[in-house]
Amino acid sequence: MKKFFKHIILAAVVVLGGSMFTACTGDLNVEPIDPSLKSEVSAEQLFNKCYSVFATSGNNGGDDNVDVDGLDGGFQHKFRQMWNSNELTTDEAICGWGDEGISSYCHNSYDASHPMLRGYYYGLCIGITFCNQYLAEFAEYDATMSAEIRFLRAFQFYLLTDAFGNIPFTTTISGDNPEQYTRAQVFEFIEKELKDIIGEGEGTQVLNDPAPKKYGETGYGRIDKAAAWLLLARLYLNAEVYTGTDGLPNGTARWAEARDYAKKVMDSPYKVFTAGYKGTGVDGVEREFSAYQMLFMGDNATTDAAYEAVFPVIQNGVRTTSFGGTNFLIASTFDSDMHPYRYDATEVNGLYNNNTWGGNRARPDLIRKFFPDFDPISGHAYDVADDAGDDRALFETEGRFINVEDESNFKYGYAVAKFTNFKCDGSKGSDIQFPDSHLFYMRAAEAYLTYAEAEIRLNGVTQDAVDAVNVLRDRARTTKFNINTLTLDKVLDEWSREFYFEGRRRVDLIRFGKFGGDNNYNWQWKGGAYSGRNFESFRNVFAIPTDDLIANSNLQQNKGYK
Repeated sequence: MKKFFKHIILAAVVVLGGSMFTACTGDLNVEPIDPSLKSEVSAEQLFNKCYSVFATSGNNGGDDNVDVDGLDGGFQHKFRQMWNSNELTTDEAICGWGDEGISSYCHNSYDASHPMLRGYYYGLCIGITFCNQYLAEFAEYDATMSAEIRFLRAFQFYLLTDAFGNIPFTTTISGDNPEQYTRAQVFEFIEKELKDIIGEGEGTQVLNDPAPKKYGETGYGRIDKAAAWLLLARLYLNAEVYTGTDGLPNGTARWAEARDYAKKVMDSPYKVFTAGYKGTGVDGVEREFSAYQMLFMGDNATTDAAYEAVFPVIQNGVRTTSFGGTNFLIASTFDSDMHPYRYDATEVNGLYNNNTWGGNRARPDLIRKFFPDFDPISGHAYDVADDAGDDRALFETEGRFINVEDESNFKYGYAVAKFTNFKCDGSKGSDIQFPDSHLFYMRAAEAYLTYAEAEIRLNGVTQDAVDAVNVLRDRARTTKFNINTLTLDKVLDEWSREFYFEGRRRVDLIRFGKFGGDNNYNWQWKGGAYSGRNFESFRNVFAIPTDDLIANSNLQQNKGYK
């Protein structure tokens, strides 16, 4: 954190443009300047900046003029590195790019010099610092705005401690080195903050009641109580890990709280989107899209799919351009041969998104979640989903191989066509390079699997747990579970089927004891071996970057790393 304090905490921050009601849709400009110079920043401007760091990692287009000096914009983009660290390290995703850090992610051999983890670390730190500055200068400006900033800070502390364990911690603006908090201490802080801002603690800074909105409606993209409930549910679901030692689930379980806060979200106005789309577009072409597909399309914020987004982050092809976010999700998973749409288009890539980087694709272990007994047909994503009998199986298999025998070749490993910039009515996006698909950091669907898992861990398989899982399986138009067929391990598989490639898999595997350490769960290229092998349990937590250890004598490296 010291590097980032040096450049940011001692500086006055100038933020230009934006609106307090749209979170991060305006052009933003943040400049560290000499602290001896006088400068002014409004509450609305700094409020906007605190939100915008979830959409971009810089102040100009395409991650230019980045927030943290000396780091590539893609490397410090929160979602991109959250995705890399939580997907490439697991049974879901693999990448064949030669960028430094990719191979060690995929082979579980990362260390304290890992450049992408360093970017993730500092990207989270910068976001926390902006929130600290807002609360230091404008805590009394507007109680609801302050409650939202406290959520954004708590969420980034959550991501930081989830990834890096015992972390530097401060809630003030100071040039002093921050002290190091244990995971358990950070857990307690996040818990208290979230309870305060939902009105269960002290103070008057309370979030608004749950009210899902679509893009363009006043308040879209802003946090309300449902996001805090869902983060509390996630915190409690992983309590054994976060209050335990050495990154293992050996701490104190909080299953009842996880279930109860998940139920609050289930009972809220945020709903699992089930409608789908079947009709004729503006160009006269008939189209059909499943409800699940529509969550990840270019109009996901303007259809009723938006009502599932508990924490949506605005993405716009002109105003929030970035090489992270949904641009990364789409471009990194596509090559020019892919065609995931249910009609015959001649300009799929050029018209709807011309970025086809061809890097991230599925490990066979993910495919087996949908096809345990046979290989899928050779075809496009909609054909494969039909073959699976599950709308979520959005994989391109034609001309590709299920096994990743050549990591550098995008054809080895089925391609994932889950994320697109296509719109139901066939209309163009605002730009052919940068997508309009909004980034859903948290979806209401998470509450249903959280509820089911916590209920099973408390009471065994109950009808309530079965019903919660079946809400998602019904939306996917696949076979439902019953009280005799659902198990805890099948819930883990369901986490993968519902949320694959959304940046959370590592967290779920650790909670189930199936990531680092001696366990009986292997996947292709786990630990760097084609057939998979165990790797050390200390890698359940990433290393504190070396340069921060050198800069801050208060920090100690996580166990197992040098």
